[in-house]
Amino acid sequence: MKVSPETFLAMGREVLASQPFSQLLGAELTALAPGAVTLELTLRPDLLQQHGFAHGGVVSYLADNALTYAGGTAMQVPVVTSEFKINYVRPAVGTRLIARAIAVSSGSTQAVCRCDVFAVDGNGAEKLVAAAQGTIARLGEGRSAN
Repeated sequence: MKVSPETFLAMGREVLASQPFSQLLGAELTALAPGAVTLELTLRPDLLQQHGFAHGGVVSYLADNALTYAGGTAMQVPVVTSEFKINYVRPAVGTRLIARAIAVSSGSTQAVCRCDVFAVDGNGAEKLVAAAQGTIARLGEGRSAN
């Protein structure tokens, strides 16, 4: 079934809204297409570590969730993250974080995806703060996420 880009984005936002942790952090899904996603997060004081940077767990969350969206929309089935690796390249300092992920390869049971996470300063300039790659696996028949 073919859906409009707007409907596809709305469906993705419903999934994000059903994730309590994503809601706690204030994540926003700003773009979604099969195999590609943009996930954003406004930085607040409670998301920073002791040196004033975004906590690594917050950066990692964005990469993980973006990778999963990219893989899930590429395969168009329920999925979970099987594994991922992240490289932090500089402290995440700014007002907002943006994660952009794409599926680089997908099949019937898994997708390999890449994600770049950027910190955005008050002028809108983006700096790469992390790069991640992961394997996204199909959630098997009769299995639940619990």
